[in-house]
Amino acid sequence: MSNVSSLSFVHKKGLFGDFENKDENNLIKIKEIININLFQIVKYKNSNENISNFKIDGLTLSETLKTSNNAFTRVIWMGPDNWYVYSTKNISDDLKIFNEQNFAVTNLSQSRSIIELEGNMVYEVLKKGSPLDINKLKSGECANTVYNGITITLDFISNNPNIIRIFGLRSFGESLYHSITDACLEFGYKSE
Repeated sequence: MSNVSSLSFVHKKGLFGDFENKDENNLIKIKEIININLFQIVKYKNSNENISNFKIDGLTLSETLKTSNNAFTRVIWMGPDNWYVYSTKNISDDLKIFNEQNFAVTNLSQSRSIIELEGNMVYEVLKKGSPLDINKLKSGECANTVYNGITITLDFISNNPNIIRIFGLRSFGESLYHSITDACLEFGYKSE
C-alpha cells in the first residue's frame, strides 16, 4: 500500500497571486513536507521519570516553547510533558527507551499535514489568520494556536530567511492549505 500525501490533490507547483514583475527570490515559497516520521511522546502524570535522561537521535526533550534539532530530527515542545518528534530517518529504535508504564508513544506520521512557508512576508501571512503575537517568536521556538479556526502547531525553523513549518490535522489539511495560500496571494508565492 502506498502513502498518499494529504495535499496531493491541491498542492500544485507554480507561481500564484501577485508575482508578476517580482524577483522570484522575494516571493513566499510554499511546500508540503512529506515522507517524515512523526511521533508524539507523552509522559504520564504519575511517572517519576526524569526526562533529561532520555535522548532521541542525540537530542533531549525540548524545554517549554522550544525545539531542539540536528540535521535529521526535530523535537518540538507541545505542552507540559508532551512532545512531537519528527525525523527524515527511522528513529523507531531510539523511541524504545520510553517504557509503556511511564510514556505513551504514538506514530502520527500519516495524521498531519505539514506546510512549510519561507520568505520575508511569512509573518504577515500568519497574522492574517492567527491571534498569536507572531513577531515575538524566533528560530528554535514553537507555538500552538489557531489559523482561521483550524488548530495548528508552528515550528519556527529559521529567522534568516524566515522559515516556518505549520502542522495541522490531516482532515483539515486542504482547508488549512487554501487559507494559507489565499493569505499569500497579495504577496505572490511560489509553490514548490
